[in-house]
Amino acid sequence: MKFRDRITAATMHATARWTVRYGEVLRFAGADLPRPRPVRVPTRHGPVRVHVYRPLSEPVHGAAHVHFHGGAFLMRYPFMDDWWCRYLAATTGVLVLNVDFRAAPYVAYPVAHHQCHDVGAWAAAGGGDLRFDRDRISVGGFSSGGNLAASVALQARDGGRWLPALQVLGIPVLDFHDEPGHDEPGMITPQLRRLVRRVYFPDPASRLEPWASPLLAGDLSGLPPAVVLTAERDVLRHDGRRYAARLREAGVPVHHDETPGTDHYFLTENPVRARTTMAMVAEHISAAVS
Repeated sequence: MKFRDRITAATMHATARWTVRYGEVLRFAGADLPRPRPVRVPTRHGPVRVHVYRPLSEPVHGAAHVHFHGGAFLMRYPFMDDWWCRYLAATTGVLVLNVDFRAAPYVAYPVAHHQCHDVGAWAAAGGGDLRFDRDRISVGGFSSGGNLAASVALQARDGGRWLPALQVLGIPVLDFHDEPGHDEPGMITPQLRRLVRRVYFPDPASRLEPWASPLLAGDLSGLPPAVVLTAERDVLRHDGRRYAARLREAGVPVHHDETPGTDHYFLTENPVRARTTMAMVAEHISAAVS
């Protein structure tokens, strides 16, 4: 890793709590929920802190949604998605687990991917005193978190011990093998995408692995139903569209929703439509884990 890349990544890692504000206009529900309860979950790469959001009413028995925040595998700040976790807990009545996985430049692939899977597996095994039902665990995330959610579903299927009830893939990046182009403008720049490759996927061979690049998986059969969210002007829209199509071809139920006229921060850019999109996702999660 080049020294300049490490400094850039370390700065993004350290300053995320002050620089990320994209969801503030989306706090439609859950502002009155109590502070999330932190729990420590064992993983193969050491314990991970998980923030548990609990609805005000009695939660749906045995159900949980495991959420993986975005940030290009460089920003370690789960509270960037506090607005989303509160919304889901308030509208679904399901406990929401916001995972504080480790990020680059202090770790490289597959650490975050393994940690996210292991938290999901821990929840499926009962989640300690939270007492979850293995068949009532959904997973999801935005951007790089969407990659992690897709990867967790693949890891769970390949491991054969549990399977999420639903995977929510929001504006996901799903292929790290293809180099980004130069001619398509967008919020997610080619420079950022190359930085992620160099810092979190420093071994080019790792970018070919299906758990890193789910679009490269040879077989998508047997995966859980999916909600795929894309944005019309987002440079990552092709990944989501292609994955939704491949899941359907493999016989996996898919609900694909694309927000017109928006870039990567699609919910913030159109908060009116966001209400409908967020409610739709909440309904899918409720149906999957109920």
